Amino acid sequence: MSSANDVRYPSIDALRAFEAAARLGSFERAADELNVTAGAIGKRISTLEELLGTTLLTRGSKPLTPTATGKEYLVQVDAALKMFAAVPLHRRAVQQTPRLRLTAPPTFARQILVPQLESFAAKYPDVELEVLLSIPYLHSTGSETDLEVRHGGDELGGTLLMDDVVLPMIAPGLLARLPPLIEPGDLAHAPLLRTPIEPWAPWFAAAGLGWAEPSQGPKLVDLGMTLEAAVSGLGVALARPSLARQWLESGALRPLFAVHARPAHQYRLLPHAASGPAVECARWLVDASRRWADEALALVSARG
Repeated sequence: MSSANDVRYPSIDALRAFEAAARLGSFERAADELNVTAGAIGKRISTLEELLGTTLLTRGSKPLTPTATGKEYLVQVDAALKMFAAVPLHRRAVQQTPRLRLTAPPTFARQILVPQLESFAAKYPDVELEVLLSIPYLHSTGSETDLEVRHGGDELGGTLLMDDVVLPMIAPGLLARLPPLIEPGDLAHAPLLRTPIEPWAPWFAAAGLGWAEPSQGPKLVDLGMTLEAAVSGLGVALARPSLARQWLESGALRPLFAVHARPAHQYRLLPHAASGPAVECARWLVDASRRWADEALALVSARG
């Protein structure tokens, strides 16, 4: 029974030299293609033949011709080289492409980042962007992340991406089933969706309501799920126009009242490398996020 120690691995350079010489018929033409000297081609092939214990090329003929063993080996080598060439990371253009990893909370990524990726690709066509999702309350981030968006307070530092506001939003179907919601106090007769990521306290204070946090109904530990629940008519969501923009545009959600409040937490871009593609891409992310939030807030004003 053979083991891995019995396998003799030739170098890729030797295999390429043999394939090129056998295909092109001379060491000189193979050397031109591989950008080395003819002597280097001959030495690589000799080393390969010594490793295999057999002659692969007939030297005396013009052009060079593979031996019977060489012809069989050439088919196998050609297949192996094509397999290696098909690996994307082996291609020079891919190796030179700047790569950027961006980590963001799920709802921010889906509702704000993804709709604007076309703009990113148009501005930075040579940057390969990889978007990773973080998990609420689990802030451990891999060291390979280049840019990280996090939802939290000022203690996070970094750059404020958007100066978001929050306000109640409701699905038209639920609005039609409830008693009239004319002023903030009327929410006492409406089911309020709750999530620890977006507490109602800031808005209650802005509306002059001395209410405690809602204590009934499912607790949704994700802003996107909370918005989906509101769209489904399960209750009134305390929502950010920036995250609810697509549903505001479609009419699936409607803003309630003119009272806005600053949320307890905001999206922030954490400190990042001071050079390389992260700098320009961070600038794009800040500009794109703020523009998106401003346009969403204008949409709320138009719907009000």
